[in-house]
Amino acid sequence: MTAEKPMNEFPVMDTSDGIVLFHPNIPAKAALNVSEVLNTRWIGQGPRVDEFEQRFEQKFTAPCKSLAVGSGTDALHLSYLLAGLKEGDEVIAPVFTCTATNIPFLYMGVKIVFADIDANLNIDVKHVAQLITPKTKAIVCVHYGGLPCDMDELWELGRKHNIAIIEDAAHAVGAKYKGEYIGSQSDFTMFSFQAIKHITTGDGGMLVVKDKSLVEKAKRLRWFGIDRSSKQKGIWENDITEVGYKYQMTDIAASIGLAAIDEFDDHLAHRQKLYRLYCDLLKDIKGIRVIGSEYTDREHAAWLLTAEVDDRENLMKHLREHGIESGQVHYRNDKYSIFGGRTPGQFPKMDAIEERYLVLPLHAKVTEEDVAYIAYVLRKGW
Repeated sequence: MTAEKPMNEFPVMDTSDGIVLFHPNIPAKAALNVSEVLNTRWIGQGPRVDEFEQRFEQKFTAPCKSLAVGSGTDALHLSYLLAGLKEGDEVIAPVFTCTATNIPFLYMGVKIVFADIDANLNIDVKHVAQLITPKTKAIVCVHYGGLPCDMDELWELGRKHNIAIIEDAAHAVGAKYKGEYIGSQSDFTMFSFQAIKHITTGDGGMLVVKDKSLVEKAKRLRWFGIDRSSKQKGIWENDITEVGYKYQMTDIAASIGLAAIDEFDDHLAHRQKLYRLYCDLLKDIKGIRVIGSEYTDREHAAWLLTAEVDDRENLMKHLREHGIESGQVHYRNDKYSIFGGRTPGQFPKMDAIEERYLVLPLHAKVTEEDVAYIAYVLRKGW
């Protein structure tokens, strides 16, 4: 095993020191919605969760069914269980992603087979095709930064080999692939409502299920294996026949999510405008290339603005000296001991960009003037 290279990390920057990398997007009605919930008898899972699920489904995921949970990781774990994955099975997943994508497999004893990345830091579908074996039971893709993966090719692999396609869309709420919302077509999709995502519920997630016959099982697994609807009717003799979890969303969280849906179109438009402005202002600067900017058949959700850069460490220092925070955000998972560590040369595309990708500020508090200033600082050189 080779020694790990430093990740060029800097301490988190305070908002008073300049343009920060991330900032929560708290909708105007969030506090009012929460206050209303706190004055009802339902602050845990109740009617607001039902309403949030319905509105999210109507906007993004229909005809697939949306089920709200406590985190995106909860949603991924449930999707892996519902896909029938069991100990000894193999699943193909990207080597580059948040560790939350892959950690649930360790709960389950499922073997992770990492795939390399493409030029956009999404999963390399050609490598995926080479990795499929009779033990492969699912393929997980991550829409990095909000840019959809090559879904036609992945769906075709799923059909050809009769394996589930699971989308980690933590970054991609509002993204579209060939005119259709991400979350409306695959076997399973996960959305994250963690603190700094497009929609936040403080923390939370949404499990999206295509096969309607799995919905009631999903609800049971979300709540200890108990059929809550029967229990709440006063039927206390109902049996528990499968191991479940405590993965439900609360009405407090859902009330924040409902406020976010009200404002979502404006928020997404703001982020996409900033993304396009970055692309325009950075395109002629030597030593920097915006990742994922060239597609016309998919709509970027613009959660991250990631660039491939020369001399990343000095660039980060240069930005910080001018009050601009930057970072890597996610790292290749095979660097972590829990996933077995890395094998030199196994993922050449990941190796090639590992020291060259950088995330720049893109969130609700960033203005067009901020982007112009960041471009000005970059244009001065580093």
